[in-house]
Amino acid sequence: MVVGGGFGGLEAVKRLKRAPFEVTLVDCRNFHLFQPLTYQVATGGLSPGEVAFPLRTIFKRDGNVRVMLAAVSDFDLDGHEVQLRSVDGLPTPGPIPYDTLIVAGGSEYAYFGHDEWRQHAAEVKSLESALGVRSHILAAFEAAELESDPQRREAQMTFVVVGGGPTGVEMAGQIAELARDTLRHDFRAIDPRTGRILLIEATDRLLQAFPPSLSKKAMRSLRRLGVTPLLNSPVVGLDDGGVTIGTNEGKSERIPARTIIWAAGVTASPLAARLGELTGAEVDKAGRVAVEMDLTLPGHPEVFAIGDMVRVRGADGVAQALPGLAPVAMQQGRYAAKVIRARLRDRDVKPFRYRDKGNLATVGRGSAVADISGLRLSGLIAWVIWVVVHLWYLVGFQNRIIVFTRWFFNFVTHGRGARLITMQEPEAGRGA
Repeated sequence: MVVGGGFGGLEAVKRLKRAPFEVTLVDCRNFHLFQPLTYQVATGGLSPGEVAFPLRTIFKRDGNVRVMLAAVSDFDLDGHEVQLRSVDGLPTPGPIPYDTLIVAGGSEYAYFGHDEWRQHAAEVKSLESALGVRSHILAAFEAAELESDPQRREAQMTFVVVGGGPTGVEMAGQIAELARDTLRHDFRAIDPRTGRILLIEATDRLLQAFPPSLSKKAMRSLRRLGVTPLLNSPVVGLDDGGVTIGTNEGKSERIPARTIIWAAGVTASPLAARLGELTGAEVDKAGRVAVEMDLTLPGHPEVFAIGDMVRVRGADGVAQALPGLAPVAMQQGRYAAKVIRARLRDRDVKPFRYRDKGNLATVGRGSAVADISGLRLSGLIAWVIWVVVHLWYLVGFQNRIIVFTRWFFNFVTHGRGARLITMQEPEAGRGA
């Protein structure tokens, strides 16, 4: 049984679909989401169906794979059962027995102990939240067009992105391109190019996982796009009227803004803490559970945990956190499947070892940074590599063709065809 249809869970099922046993895949969504591109949905560059693919379609020709739309409520590790609850009003499924269990629950954004900020600062980790952010960004320009008060208009046209990692950098760059290129001729009372895009980072540089030289190049590219990076500026307050940041002088600064997007830090799925409670495994401050060198839980060799929700013990017994990237989860999913298949043949498998394939982040149109096996690239060549890698890992041949065509069209025309505001129901009697 596999819990989670993300990168890790999907890879595990793919490697087990020809095995001589039944595989059950459980997820609370009926699709696999290509999370590295959800920010493009949030800025109108791609449509939802282009970054998501139905799980049942992926395995429709694999008779031993069963897909279930449900959420996990608890685990009975001694009884080898997973307890489920219904989603979207569907019937509640009964407990599912298993011989071997793979849990790939993923992660979600952390608000540093301020969960009340969540209602004021949206994130783009899920498809639903990305669609909400898209509507909010586009509605901000519409509101500014109708606003007569200069201060309120300025707040409507101020966009704050919190977090200087890849998602924050990519999101800020996309908003800047949306305002500078795509919308520049669409309004009459406002000039979208005058909007402020602020990228707030608590540390001294962007893209901490990249070499400092690439961080500097990314920051220069963002500034050329019109993004203002604010480094050493931790968020100390946040509400629906704006954000308050700390300064080097120990003071605070209030920034009025109607659009705040959160891309700073993650916490593991609650399933990790539950597995830690049941097995006695360590759980760190980010909610990640410590697993053995073969990705199993202590005392339960039949239970694997993979992806963003785990730390992996090394030969020295110390659990280390790996980057929260798709390649990590995919390698762990393939490894867990390899161990399961090896057990059928009574063979041993070497401990899991992550093979770092590098980091990529796009800054804007034709601009990216890449750190691949010590090779540090930036500009157009890094962007081409970014495009090829993302198309390669995108699920579904049809989606690859559509996304490539969409990107080519957007590159040539500076357009974005999915600029739809979908949050509100149309009002009756408005003549439309």
